[in-house]
Amino acid sequence: MSSGQQARAQAAAITPGGKSPDHERAPGERVRALFDGHRLSPGQRRIAQYLIDHLTEAAFLSITELAERAGVSQPSVTRFAVSLGFSGYPALRDALQPIALSAVAGSPGGSGQFRHNALQAAVDAEIENLQNLRRLLADTDQALDIGRELAGSVPLTVLGLRISVSLAEYFAYAARRIHPDVRLVTRGGSVAYDALLQSRAAGGTWMLAYAMPRHAKETLGALRAARSVGLRTALITDPTLGPLADAADVTLTAGTGSRLVFDSYAAPGMLSAALLQAMADADPERTQARLEGYEQVADQHGFFL
Repeated sequence: MSSGQQARAQAAAITPGGKSPDHERAPGERVRALFDGHRLSPGQRRIAQYLIDHLTEAAFLSITELAERAGVSQPSVTRFAVSLGFSGYPALRDALQPIALSAVAGSPGGSGQFRHNALQAAVDAEIENLQNLRRLLADTDQALDIGRELAGSVPLTVLGLRISVSLAEYFAYAARRIHPDVRLVTRGGSVAYDALLQSRAAGGTWMLAYAMPRHAKETLGALRAARSVGLRTALITDPTLGPLADAADVTLTAGTGSRLVFDSYAAPGMLSAALLQAMADADPERTQARLEGYEQVADQHGFFL
């Protein structure tokens, strides 16, 4: 059974008592259940959000009308339906229409409540990601071990390409306050390879890499290049893993928020802060000296308000 068939079966299943297992769930949550577990592109998320926000109307639109309303092409709608495991848009529409009819029957406001709760649902998903990370960090040994290794690598290379650049920049900015030589790499290909060669030649032993969805091929190339020049690699990525994890020496995962058009990174950001703490604790004397020195420079030059 395909994932689309499973989703339709879950949405339409009837218990012996005559009620759907998710009878008490809001229609908006039942629609989201069709999308959960699928990695959607930003364009596909626009379609998904339009369906959630306008369910009672959108479930009965033609593919041409839906594409126009969502601001995408007709082939994009077809690819969206197929990515969910449906044979095409008509099959997806067949799954949506019973949910839409239940929304009309049960709520005079129709789909208005979906718009009201969409952002809250995204926050709830991020809270769940943080709770999962909290469980992961219950055993601190791995984070502390990686922190010691990163602290001892001079220079320390931090890699982040495409959407992962912001997380890598955050980590590198903070790490420079407590580490003497942090080298940030935000370009792939031969530029990254050159930076890795230089880092290894200068005595570096580790690279920390970020790989958030959608995973860039260049990140996989950089991980393999790091291994080829003798650098060990720690990877922070989402739980989908894949070939990136095989190319890294150590992998730490944190869920990304995928309810909105673009991902959010509360859990990866928190994991980054935990590794920074582990680095700071690995060499407390160096950490204290560097932080105090930086504060003196900041006061002298008036860096902050």
